[in-house]
Amino acid sequence: MRMPRLTALLTATAVLTTAFTLAASAAEVHVLNWKGYGADEPWAIQAFEKATGNKVVNDFFNSEQEMLTKIRTNPGLYDVVMINAAFNNQAMAEKLIQPIDVSKLPNYADISKDKAGSPMLDHDGKVYGVPWVWGLTALAINEKSFDKPPTSIAEMWDPAHKGRVIIRDDAVEAVQFGAIATGQNINDIKDMDAVKTKLTSLMPQIKTFWSSENDWNQMVASNQIDIGTYWSGSADRAKTHFKLPVSLVIPKEGAVAWLDAFSIPAGSKNVEGAQAFINWMIDPKFYVEWVTKVGAPVSANTKAVEALPEDAFNRKVMGDPEVAKRIQFQAPITDAQREAYLALWQQLKVDVK
Repeated sequence: MRMPRLTALLTATAVLTTAFTLAASAAEVHVLNWKGYGADEPWAIQAFEKATGNKVVNDFFNSEQEMLTKIRTNPGLYDVVMINAAFNNQAMAEKLIQPIDVSKLPNYADISKDKAGSPMLDHDGKVYGVPWVWGLTALAINEKSFDKPPTSIAEMWDPAHKGRVIIRDDAVEAVQFGAIATGQNINDIKDMDAVKTKLTSLMPQIKTFWSSENDWNQMVASNQIDIGTYWSGSADRAKTHFKLPVSLVIPKEGAVAWLDAFSIPAGSKNVEGAQAFINWMIDPKFYVEWVTKVGAPVSANTKAVEALPEDAFNRKVMGDPEVAKRIQFQAPITDAQREAYLALWQQLKVDVK
């Protein structure tokens, strides 16, 4: 009788060992992104994990510089990182990210040709960033403060809004915003003195400088602001998800446009899981649900945008050729430019009255 019992014991032990081994070896996909930006939506993570068997572990940043620092100082920790296309070349040059085999991403075929072919993401025939979404840094208003939406960027300087204007605490974005306000190309600023003068005159209007969506949303929820710079996707989320009185305004002078893409950091321990995650994020099904439930920027996937209702903002307005004429996509800037922008911005904040 001892042998059957021993066999049963060994069999049970083997089953338990296998179960524990499988649990321990469950693949993790470590994702670095903005908080509240699609990739950490609980319903999306749950669906992805159920479909692929990968477990998503999220980490967050509040600026592109913080993002770069995190992947520099934590080699091998992250499998997916969201990078503004204007910073992709820097990440590639520092060997922080690796080429992506897009043949492993079935949904890549539906990425719009202009986004997929961006020279900011495609280097020497190798793809270092998969276009995900694009949007604008434009104006957003507190609907309670306006009978009708303004049409000009000049509204920020109207004395009626003194102490009720908000702007993001980001040197590059602020300078590019100042370039638009002075009728210049954000990627080829000829007159920095004009930008400095324009931003200096804005400082007395400022209530505060925001760093996160939560900052902006709390200000409008407590009716402390009238108008300010904001991201298009964030404005959509504020209205759709948080039910705040927020509307996006694309001024006649134009707006800053940006393209966000997913990359795979060098040293990723789960490239296969990273590929699966990126493919999931550019899937039309995920995108439509994201827009409907939460609010989002514009998908780089043409089929995803076409799946939206014809009157949806991200299809009707953001796809309007007249709007396209007014926006300027961010291009990479040099370290010297970034340092100059930062010095100007820091001085402006010091001098604010």
